[in-house]
Amino acid sequence: MRVMQAETTARMWAGAAAMQEALPSEVYVNVRRRVFRQLIESLLYEGLLAAPMQSSETFCPVVIEGRDDRNELITYELSAKRRFSFNRIRLGLEPVIRRDGHAAAEAESVTQFLKEVHEALGTDPQRLLSFAHELEQTVLKDTLAQSYRRQLVGSLHNSEYDELEALVMDGHLYHPSYKSRIGFDCCDHADYGPEFRPALNPIWLGVDRRYALMAVSQRLEVNLFIKEELGAAYPRFVAALPEGRNFPEDYLFVPVHPWQWRERVLPLFHNDLMGGRLIAVGSSGEHFQPQQSVRTLGNRSAPAKCALKLPLSILNTSTMRVLAPHTVLNAPLITDWLQRLHAGDDFFSRFAPCSLLGEVLGMVYEGPPSRRDELTYGILGCIWRESVTRYVTPPQCAVPLTALCALDLSGEPFIQPWLTKYGVERWLQQLLRVCIMPAIHFLYGHGIALEAHAQNMILVHEQGHPVKVVFRDFHDGVRFCPRLLAQPEKRPALSPLPPQHARVNPNSYIETDSAEEVRDFLADSLFFINLSQLAIFLADRFSYPEEQFWDLARGVIQAYHARIGPQSNRLNEFNLLVPMLSVEQLTARRLLPETSVRVHAVPNPLCSPSMMSPS
Repeated sequence: MRVMQAETTARMWAGAAAMQEALPSEVYVNVRRRVFRQLIESLLYEGLLAAPMQSSETFCPVVIEGRDDRNELITYELSAKRRFSFNRIRLGLEPVIRRDGHAAAEAESVTQFLKEVHEALGTDPQRLLSFAHELEQTVLKDTLAQSYRRQLVGSLHNSEYDELEALVMDGHLYHPSYKSRIGFDCCDHADYGPEFRPALNPIWLGVDRRYALMAVSQRLEVNLFIKEELGAAYPRFVAALPEGRNFPEDYLFVPVHPWQWRERVLPLFHNDLMGGRLIAVGSSGEHFQPQQSVRTLGNRSAPAKCALKLPLSILNTSTMRVLAPHTVLNAPLITDWLQRLHAGDDFFSRFAPCSLLGEVLGMVYEGPPSRRDELTYGILGCIWRESVTRYVTPPQCAVPLTALCALDLSGEPFIQPWLTKYGVERWLQQLLRVCIMPAIHFLYGHGIALEAHAQNMILVHEQGHPVKVVFRDFHDGVRFCPRLLAQPEKRPALSPLPPQHARVNPNSYIETDSAEEVRDFLADSLFFINLSQLAIFLADRFSYPEEQFWDLARGVIQAYHARIGPQSNRLNEFNLLVPMLSVEQLTARRLLPETSVRVHAVPNPLCSPSMMSPS
């Protein structure tokens, strides 16, 4: 795909002249309205604001009351309706109107809105202002990204997988601060955001093995693996170590994101650099490109080599994007476990084809015990993740699952040619079979839930026909109940969740005693966040009824039940066809203290009143 003339760099797009062009534009208005819509939709849906609303085929008027800084009544007026998919609330595309006395105008400030409805939200002022800042930063950064995108030429369909990781830039379609990236300024956003497709050169460090931890997949010999990954840089790196010191006996080689080096590693670990516990060994000479998650870098110079998942101390969609040491160490163990189960179960190859992107090596530097604190926690480490090219055989192609709801620059849906070729229902039936069957077999067949939201799944297709999915992101993206594992003897001995980590992020855990928490982990990510967005998209863009979508999805699950029969008690323990499911309250997490896991029960579109319970 061709881009702007070479002299027009992405960083220029964050400069004053580009700002002056982008901010008064239609792009800015559209992004601001989107953020407003997703904010109000989530506040209503999660019960943080009250507004009586019935399920309806048409939008109905909604009025939200608040108080201005003079304590005078103001109202926000909009239209909304409940969708069939999990009773999700969607606003109309017209602007939200703020009425102050007899004057009415479009609501233009999410900060003002939150301040004026804060009493109903029940949050403290500091949390409210922090969240408002995330929303305002999302407006700004998405405006810059969308404005830059307008300079690109070509079609999404002409793009390779790695390009699509950058070009499918809509972000989270439910979370309102989907592109906040708190910690990045606008120049950082242009330098390191995937939308701008920068070529990055990680800074490589030798880290003293005495203060570092490593976990490696059983199928790797770490020295050979690193030699292959680093290529010609390997002997240079070894030569940069103190005389007589080697990899991996004395030092490990760890890449650092350029922003993380400048903003965190150098300021916090300069004593370690002075003391030789850290040694800057240079650049590998290969260029990397950020993927959708921002902190994961794909190898642009050698796409078949591993991607690097690196700590990045920014706040994005609810979470600080550091890498907790226990998750780095667990990544290869979970990979080996899942891949062994997958390889040893012919149900996957016969009925539920899928692949698992292995997280094959994890390294983390903690430093001397006296230097460890909340500022240095999880800021220096890496997870090496296999490239998707390993699991795609021509003429197959891979696309991020997020692309299925994406629009081309012309406004045409990415999947339009596929639906034209195969027909909506035929294509959708195959897609749902490909997406759902392997995920539920891990759940029902093995007792393991995968965090299968769209960013964690890749679709492999042949000329648009879905062939299989590829799952990724396992270091903290699985959940299981030990008593319900099909093969508990194969369960790895994982590094435990540190108490301080659980206090900061109570949603981040792998093991639980609750079967419902395991089931809902999959249901939330795969059905609520992932497939419900596609159901709504197909209804709005192609007039395909949501009810029919969920009939097809339910049919895949029932077909699985019929095939497995009474072999597994997990069909009842993890029943996905119950009337209500619990989903995460993503906006409540930003506004209320995380003293517990914040979820709420919602109607399950997979459940049919006439359906008999599986036995």
